[in-house]
Amino acid sequence: MSKVNTTTQDPFFFILTGIPGFEAIHIWISIPFGCFYTISIMGNATILTVIHKESSLHQPMYLFLSMLAVTDLGLTLTTLPTVMQLLWLNINKISFEACFAQLFFLHGFSFMESSVLLAMSFDRYVAICRPLHYASILTNEVIGKIGVAIIGRCVLAVLPSLFLLKRLPFCHSHQLSHSYCLHQDMIRLVCADIRVNSWYGFALVLLIIVLDPLLVVLSYAVILRSIFSTATWTERLRAINNCLSHFLAVLVLYVPMVSLSMTHRFAKHAPPLVHVVIANIYLLAPPVMNPIIYSVKTKQIRQGIYHLFQRKLH
Repeated sequence: MSKVNTTTQDPFFFILTGIPGFEAIHIWISIPFGCFYTISIMGNATILTVIHKESSLHQPMYLFLSMLAVTDLGLTLTTLPTVMQLLWLNINKISFEACFAQLFFLHGFSFMESSVLLAMSFDRYVAICRPLHYASILTNEVIGKIGVAIIGRCVLAVLPSLFLLKRLPFCHSHQLSHSYCLHQDMIRLVCADIRVNSWYGFALVLLIIVLDPLLVVLSYAVILRSIFSTATWTERLRAINNCLSHFLAVLVLYVPMVSLSMTHRFAKHAPPLVHVVIANIYLLAPPVMNPIIYSVKTKQIRQGIYHLFQRKLH
């Protein structure tokens, strides 16, 4: 099979895939997907509005939560166009440039979510282990620097993989396995030596999927040791409850992320439906579940939502 020229002179495109075996009922499958996307957009937009409107929430914990909401919105809006146009209109072609742009934002926001959760674990550590120094350590200036560092880290992590992939010839089938562009999916279509890409991808796995959760676990080990050295069970339960929302958000992100990575590396011959289901859970679960978790488990957010809708009604 001849190599496909990927320069701008050649109208190169990829072909997206919906839900294998269920193509005939894509219009019905679009209903739950549409609900998930709506919940994600409305939920995260509500969290951002509440934090912006309520001056009492202009604290480090909620500023980090607003970063998480922005990241979840970005992740949702990155995949929504291709997923819904495929399910609604059966438009399954995406141009070379658009696919690479989606790949950049998809992986960038995904890595950003991991980085924000790591920053939030540091926030919980300071709040519980060094409460008297909380305000002096996590100032607005420090939080701003953390935000810039998170963005820089994610851009610098994703861009090299993008350039390494873009220079390679795509000469196999143009058919992707998902309704959006994933690096793990696109790399299998390359018909050249991909050892550099593989090693860089492995380094990213160590940096994001291994190091970030490891640091989160380490912070919680220190937090738990501090909690169980406190005087009463009431204080212990209060401290654990303050960490519960973040801990659930960590599980919602890392369990599907690790599952997807392991599936692509060690279960390449698994049925296509398995890959599609895990990938969709990985991309939809955090943006949908995070606003629900924080709305249910965080009293201040619940009160802020109540005040927001009360003002709208009046």
